[in-house]
Amino acid sequence: MTGKVAVLFVCMGNICRSPTAEGVFRQRVEAAGMADWIEIDSAGTHGYHVGEQPDPRSMEFALKRGYDLSSQRSRKVKASDFEVFDHVLAMDQHNLSLLEAACPPEHRHKLGLFMQHASRSGALEVPDPYYGGGRGFDLVLDYIEDASDGLLELLRRPQR
Repeated sequence: MTGKVAVLFVCMGNICRSPTAEGVFRQRVEAAGMADWIEIDSAGTHGYHVGEQPDPRSMEFALKRGYDLSSQRSRKVKASDFEVFDHVLAMDQHNLSLLEAACPPEHRHKLGLFMQHASRSGALEVPDPYYGGGRGFDLVLDYIEDASDGLLELLRRPQR
């Protein structure tokens, strides 16, 4: 592979789903020996939690599966993200719509739903676990692991 590929995961507040996706995908990329050419980050469409760590429940449930999210800090999507990142992947349709509204037309081809890369769950979106219990955070991890495997497989293929 030539050149770096940059992936941005996006949810609303960047404290539950997108930092979990960043952590899971980062570990998958490192395990595959691809960390030198894939950049990974996450952000939120809203700036409610800028500078904060992920939700404690996200960190707790991720750590149970071996993913450490503690070094991450929330940030809001910025205009330059649409230029810098090759893949801007939303966790749900609502956040994808917000990204589409903010994205310059020449970069809209980079936008998509993260779950379009999943092959096992059958879900179209990663549900927001914020107002639910622990089962929601486990389900988010199940979906994110599934979509991460599919995205990694896509990035392994030779680009045409």
